[in-house]
Amino acid sequence: MIIAKPKERPKRYLGLDLSLSPGLAVIDVKERIPTLVYTGSVATDTNINHAARSVVVESFIAQNVYEYMPFDIVLREDFTSGKNKDATRAVFNSWTAADRALNVFGYEAAKFKKGEHLTPTTVKKAVGGSGRADKKEVANGVRRLLRLPDDYPFKDGNDDSDACAVILTYLMRENLIDTEADAA
Repeated sequence: MIIAKPKERPKRYLGLDLSLSPGLAVIDVKERIPTLVYTGSVATDTNINHAARSVVVESFIAQNVYEYMPFDIVLREDFTSGKNKDATRAVFNSWTAADRALNVFGYEAAKFKKGEHLTPTTVKKAVGGSGRADKKEVANGVRRLLRLPDDYPFKDGNDDSDACAVILTYLMRENLIDTEADAA
């Protein structure tokens, strides 16, 4: 009797670009090829307080974790401080909301050693070509690395493509995917 070997499922990555209007991405990797499964973002109403906005963030992340799990790793862009105290508080508020949503399902964002964090500059350089790349350049890099059409539509604000970029930066750094340079 021949027993068929079970098919190996792709590795699944969840990426978060956190703010009070966060982006989220799910990317599968099979045979070193990344494939976009889902990307989205939610724009919270700036006229409501941070507590209410964080509930929206938590709900958005929880719904997508539930929809697309299981994940092999959860990644988020590192953050230390914003332009001012309110901006810093808003981002850390969204981190807490994300942590609550992840923890309900038994997940937490990956923790890295000093120097290995996925900083905004690192992500922009890896995917956009420069540590000062703008959102359009990052979105174009994401399209290229995911082999998406040049006109693939990311939402206004590109927080969803930024979440993809977080995952792609990690995958390239860990040598888990092939890029065009690898294929040449």
